[in-house]
Amino acid sequence: MQNDTVHTDGAHASFGAAENAASQNVIANIRTILDAARAVDVPVFHSRIVVYPRVGLGGSNAPVFRMLAPDTFKLGSWGAAVVDELAPQGDEILLDRTRMSVFNGTEIDSLLRNLGVTKLIVVGAWTNMAVEHTVRDAADHGYEVTIVSDGTSSLSADWQRAALEYALTNIATIADTASVTASLSA
Repeated sequence: MQNDTVHTDGAHASFGAAENAASQNVIANIRTILDAARAVDVPVFHSRIVVYPRVGLGGSNAPVFRMLAPDTFKLGSWGAAVVDELAPQGDEILLDRTRMSVFNGTEIDSLLRNLGVTKLIVVGAWTNMAVEHTVRDAADHGYEVTIVSDGTSSLSADWQRAALEYALTNIATIADTASVTASLSA
């Protein structure tokens, strides 16, 4: 969850992203899940999309990439930073990416396999973009995935509903914060 994605002063606030995230209490819900995972020593990974100077997102082949670059998610900027409430702690890993899925162009698969991880809990924004691509790639890589319904957000409630109720129902388990938190402490 990056400032440009969900903060009221972020670059995409005018698209409805910040309002939709706030309406679902997404930041607080993710914080609850992070706290529960940390309490039982579950590895926590963070990912953010970044635009590198002079390089951009690594292409403009898709409309979303043209929309995001070059004025958002600039490496080293406030907009590219993880929101303060969800910032990585201790030895948690922050992976930078230039594509929608964290599995595209990062070492996450190797890191997870080295840790013996087979199940993933996915939170973040935007559900119909980065979350969906990451979840599909995770499933293709053999991981069992749970998406936190109220720990993800999109530009609008309609996009959120479409991603959770149609696009991802056959790819992952969808559960709310309370259910996921309970499973972590079980």
